[in-house]
Amino acid sequence: MKRIFTWLLILFFVFVIGGAFVYLYNKSKAKPVVFETETADIADITKKTVATGSIVPRREVEVKPKVTGVLSELYVEPGKIVKLGDPLGKITIIPDAQATNTAESQVRSTQIALDNAKRELDRNEALFKQGVVAEAELQRYRTDFALRKQEAATAGSNLQLVKEGATRGAGKTSSLIVAATAGGMVIDVPVKEGFSVIQANSFNPGTTVAVIADMEDIIFDGRVDEAEVAKVKTGMKLTIKVGAIENEKLEGKLEYIAPQGKLIDGAIQFEIKAAVTLKSDMQIRANYSANADIVLDEKKQVLAIREALVQYENGKPYVEIETAPQTFTRKDIQLGLSDGIKVEVLGNGVTKLDKIKIPENAGPAGMGSGSAGSKPPPKK
Repeated sequence: MKRIFTWLLILFFVFVIGGAFVYLYNKSKAKPVVFETETADIADITKKTVATGSIVPRREVEVKPKVTGVLSELYVEPGKIVKLGDPLGKITIIPDAQATNTAESQVRSTQIALDNAKRELDRNEALFKQGVVAEAELQRYRTDFALRKQEAATAGSNLQLVKEGATRGAGKTSSLIVAATAGGMVIDVPVKEGFSVIQANSFNPGTTVAVIADMEDIIFDGRVDEAEVAKVKTGMKLTIKVGAIENEKLEGKLEYIAPQGKLIDGAIQFEIKAAVTLKSDMQIRANYSANADIVLDEKKQVLAIREALVQYENGKPYVEIETAPQTFTRKDIQLGLSDGIKVEVLGNGVTKLDKIKIPENAGPAGMGSGSAGSKPPPKK
């Protein structure tokens, strides 16, 4: 009885060990690889690059005062439409003490000279009537009196300019009107009533009272990377997506490419400008951020395949065509224009009826993305 139990125990262990070996063997057997396929199609291929920037007016004017003083009145606010010459604000002059003192001193000096010239003229006119002074000598005194009179008038006007900012002959008495130097929309008013403003001079750009822009003529002002700028040419079409406007795109035409790049965020970038075609029902505001797709090349209705289907060997592209169920044959192809997802197939390398193997790292059929593989996965 004991011997029978021993043999049963041995048989049990042999069965367990044998079953384990069978299980591991079956598990280690590779499952057959079943490849999916897809076909070429007729499609439009557009190669483009992206430029970041903003929508800005083509013409933007900063209006500055002609005199220094205090902005006593302001007539405009952002969004108002103005015409050339429209008043934007009124400035009250704050006279400078030193300039006023100098002007008053000049008035007194010219008045003294004028009074002296008048006395000399009166005396010589009396002598001329008595026949003592010749007419030529009298004319010299008349000329001197006229010159002193003009100097006195000029000194008086200068004093008035210093105190009031304008002469009475110009129609201004205590203030100057800041007028629009261009027509358009007021897009910014950086000052308020009571602000001190400075006129533009050799040492100061002056205080901006208002910024006027023509919002009917806008451009895309953007930047492209130095790696792409050589491919960009003036006259190219742009498709502009404005960040603040959903589901709408604007069309543009490239007008300007900067001849010199600038270092921005650690990379050399070149400025570009493009004319934008506005839509009648779209309201555009200045400095909207936008991205522009620049069309570098475009082909319509060409035979194309997903670029992920293309494999390479020694730099030469090829695809694998199914000749029988799960049997594939290599076929060298010539590639044309690519947009990074689809690529044009040139010549007679592939037809619309050919079933092209999808490599394992190409993604599922119709996904529209993936990377090209260098080696195909093993066949069954």
